[in-house]
Amino acid sequence: MPMVLYIDTAKNNYYLQLKGLAKANLLTDETEIIKVKLKVLFFNFYIYPFKPKKTSVKVKKTKKKTAKKSAKQIGIKKIIKLIKTFKVKQFRMDVDTGDYIANAKLYPLFTLLNYKYGGFHVNFEDRNTMLLSLENRPIRIIKTFINI
Repeated sequence: MPMVLYIDTAKNNYYLQLKGLAKANLLTDETEIIKVKLKVLFFNFYIYPFKPKKTSVKVKKTKKKTAKKSAKQIGIKKIIKLIKTFKVKQFRMDVDTGDYIANAKLYPLFTLLNYKYGGFHVNFEDRNTMLLSLENRPIRIIKTFINI
């Protein structure tokens, strides 16, 4: 079951999807800053992450302090291997710095990157957009944590 992370700033489309199972869209809202539309199988839920939660008055209990076990730290080697498991399906970046001279200096660099990787563009029209679509499978993530 593939997992897809999709970011499109031109169309304001952001989502994380487990194909065939669940999808979480990030949407704007008039009253709140953002809302998350969560679709699990055939059910739709809306979650407001920045909405204050209702708190009730509770009597605080005193707890005995115990020595906490240190959590295992994830090494940089494991993080790099985890990043390598992601496959880039789509990538496009359109940049304008607002300064014509800086754009002119970026143009040769982006041309070189475009020749090797593709998807890099410099414009002089005050337009900044990015499209990124990443795909991964849970088995690849699990293998990364097991093999190291």
